[in-house]
Amino acid sequence: MTDQRVKVLHNGEKFTSQPIGSGLSIGRNPENSFVLDIPEISRQHAVIEPNGTMIMLRDLGSGNGVFVDGRRVIEYKLSPGQVFHLGSIEMCLEAAEDDNDQIWFSPISKPHEVASPVQSPATPNVQASVRSSEFNSMFTQMGQLSANVDSADIQRRLTAVYEANQIIASEQDITKLLAKVMEQFVNLVSATNGVIMLMDSKERTLKSVHEYSKDPADVPVKASSTIIKKSFNNAEAMLIFDAASDQRINPSQSIITENITSVMCVPLIHHEEKLGIVYIDTRGSRNAFNEQDLELLTALAGPSAIAIRNAQYVDQLEQEFQTTLKLLANAIEMRDHYTLGHTWRVTKYAMAIATELGWSEDKIKEVQMGGVLHDIGKIAVEDAILRKPARLDDDEYAKMKVHPERGASLMKDSAKLEPLIPYCLYHHENYDGSGYPYGLRGEDIPIEGRVVAVGDTFDAMTSNRPYRDGLDPEIAIEEIEKNKGTQFDPEAADAFIRAYRKGNIQKFMQLKQEEDINGVVCPFCSTFIEIPDDAHANDLHQCNVCHRHIKLVEEHETLYGTLLTETDLERLRRNTPPKSIISPVPETE
Repeated sequence: MTDQRVKVLHNGEKFTSQPIGSGLSIGRNPENSFVLDIPEISRQHAVIEPNGTMIMLRDLGSGNGVFVDGRRVIEYKLSPGQVFHLGSIEMCLEAAEDDNDQIWFSPISKPHEVASPVQSPATPNVQASVRSSEFNSMFTQMGQLSANVDSADIQRRLTAVYEANQIIASEQDITKLLAKVMEQFVNLVSATNGVIMLMDSKERTLKSVHEYSKDPADVPVKASSTIIKKSFNNAEAMLIFDAASDQRINPSQSIITENITSVMCVPLIHHEEKLGIVYIDTRGSRNAFNEQDLELLTALAGPSAIAIRNAQYVDQLEQEFQTTLKLLANAIEMRDHYTLGHTWRVTKYAMAIATELGWSEDKIKEVQMGGVLHDIGKIAVEDAILRKPARLDDDEYAKMKVHPERGASLMKDSAKLEPLIPYCLYHHENYDGSGYPYGLRGEDIPIEGRVVAVGDTFDAMTSNRPYRDGLDPEIAIEEIEKNKGTQFDPEAADAFIRAYRKGNIQKFMQLKQEEDINGVVCPFCSTFIEIPDDAHANDLHQCNVCHRHIKLVEEHETLYGTLLTETDLERLRRNTPPKSIISPVPETE
């Protein structure tokens, strides 16, 4: 491919041309690489230079200006075949010649007309917003291509969108997906900041869910809510060359103080439903984006919206699955009043062990689910045994020992629950082979069971029972240390002890209220909840073990906790004053 050239047009004919090379300066001064000895051309008028894969046109402070599509620009990314003016002198960036035949993509759908930008003499540096559904020119047939878009650029943009779609479509986790969507957007165009905002279905507000910035990590991302509101409310893709001079958006304080200049804002729309927006800007660089950039982002916004909606569905299903698990665990907890909170405490302990062992985030999520269901088999144990306010005799203990197998039997027919069976089936196996139900030894016991076993035993030792008080936690830790290699897997036991020494266990324990600590007891799981010294009646708190919400009530000058139902919480949410459509995270105006 040969060097690209710039030519001067005269009555539609080529007047003269020069290669760009490493940079082309234009002006009357003989020292310029492209000399135009014309009175209306300044001595140092403009420069055209490559910047990576882009060709940039920059005004050098000329008297008669540099114009693209009738708008005066300071800096602009030129496309092959694009016409521009230095004063009244018409010039063009020639398309590079290629020795090879170009590969043209067949149209993937029926072409649509591209709406012509609306020009406004009052806003010389503004591209009018165009509805996102009208950006289809990169998919038009060869004969319908505009003069300023060549086949190589079409192929590049189609390839970029295809590759971005492949990356986005491969992710179902909503948090990871948002990061990938933003990564693809900023990789396709040069941006300083970016924000993805999604509509909160309950509060009906736009909330920031992912942010990007080239600035240091501790600097918050700030965006223009004026532009975001206009793009979202009108379902329009917006391209702004210079936000400070754009009369459509009435530049606000944040645009000025944050030096927000070039902006693109694209709505995320799925089947006519507005899911949110993607906002990208630059700071201090006007005309950083052009129509092709907006077209590229709009082409990517469609599949991004589909992927986000699918990920939201998956996330919703996962939340409902988690809720179902909690309901099952609560059913067991409510049958055995004497061990309330045991399920949740053991779950937290097992997660702390897994974290110390360096398990992956996905595996720790599995540990959480397995911990919640580790005692699900107790649903098959008689109430008289579960609720007995005294130690079990041998016959009763034998009946209790069936609960791991009963729990595994309950889960075996569910593909979703099958990976959780080891947490239930093996958490009473001992490392020396003296446990049940199978008497497995050492590493023959699945690691999931070995991890839960440590947490399960620690909670049994430290929790109160009707027939005895719980052990001091330091004594329980000594017991775990002493029984490493016999009752407990040494690695799991050491991980638990490390977590305890770091203070990652105590906050979940069934602690007794200390005289010098202000707090209340959770009415559901008996966990002690520390509250501020200035707490008042009607304050809301959440138990960090069972995650139930409680409200403080006062009786006889003493604060107590009462459980809040989901109905209570929903009523409180409805009575909360509505928030602005834009959340405070990116709002600075």
